[in-house]
Amino acid sequence: MSRNEQEIKEPTERKALGPPKSTAREYFESFVVTLIMAIFGMTFVLQAVTVPTGSMQNTILIGDYLLVNKFIFAPGGQPVPFLPQREIQRGDIIVFKYPGYPDNLAKVEDDGGIPYQINFVKRVIGLPNDKIEFRNNQVFINDQVLPEHRVIGDSPAKEAALKTKELEPRQPEQKYDVYYSERSFKGGLREQDFPFASPGKPYIVPENSYFVMGDSRDQSLDSRFWGVVDRNLVIGRAMFVYWSCDRGASKGSFFGCLTNPRLDRIGKMIK
Repeated sequence: MSRNEQEIKEPTERKALGPPKSTAREYFESFVVTLIMAIFGMTFVLQAVTVPTGSMQNTILIGDYLLVNKFIFAPGGQPVPFLPQREIQRGDIIVFKYPGYPDNLAKVEDDGGIPYQINFVKRVIGLPNDKIEFRNNQVFINDQVLPEHRVIGDSPAKEAALKTKELEPRQPEQKYDVYYSERSFKGGLREQDFPFASPGKPYIVPENSYFVMGDSRDQSLDSRFWGVVDRNLVIGRAMFVYWSCDRGASKGSFFGCLTNPRLDRIGKMIK
């Protein structure tokens, strides 16, 4: 090969290879791919949530950060072949969207009357078609006493999920609370508003629904008050604690949570 032929061929080969990618472009492409995978995972497989209340103590503590498996429960109860899916079982700790039934007084709203888009975490007690009954401070499922997951929590009442609102703002000159009789307040509590917790009165869990309760029963706002959870509202199963911090010591700040970890809680499986 002559020298002139070699000089003509080399530029042609370099042109075919193209210019090398810059380091910045490679980092950008890697970031985009990672972001897409993270969005896919958070949408269909996993979700991270934090626990602000003590309704599940001592199984789950205030300040625990949980990883939720959104893939484990088979949609419609039909597992996909060769995939690790199953139906919801009694005893599962699930994360779900708050039902927010409009005809229930326990509905949580902001000051403008807009329902909160909040998630709850509770333990599944009753499955579809189960008979639930409360007698002598015990739970009966299909006439069998439910093995207790119940604990006596020591969290103050202010950490409960139910938000307290005054019926009438207190004036500066008022020294006492104002109470209303049932007759004068049309929105008074009625027994028919809470059919799920009536002692000695059996309740049948509807199809495609689940009866859930908190382990810290005396501090839990659950199916006894706002009813069963529809299958479509279930997000997934709580898997494990990936981070935990002392909310009291951290004073609710992000930096405080990082500097006040509960190391013995990190990695704890939820069951």
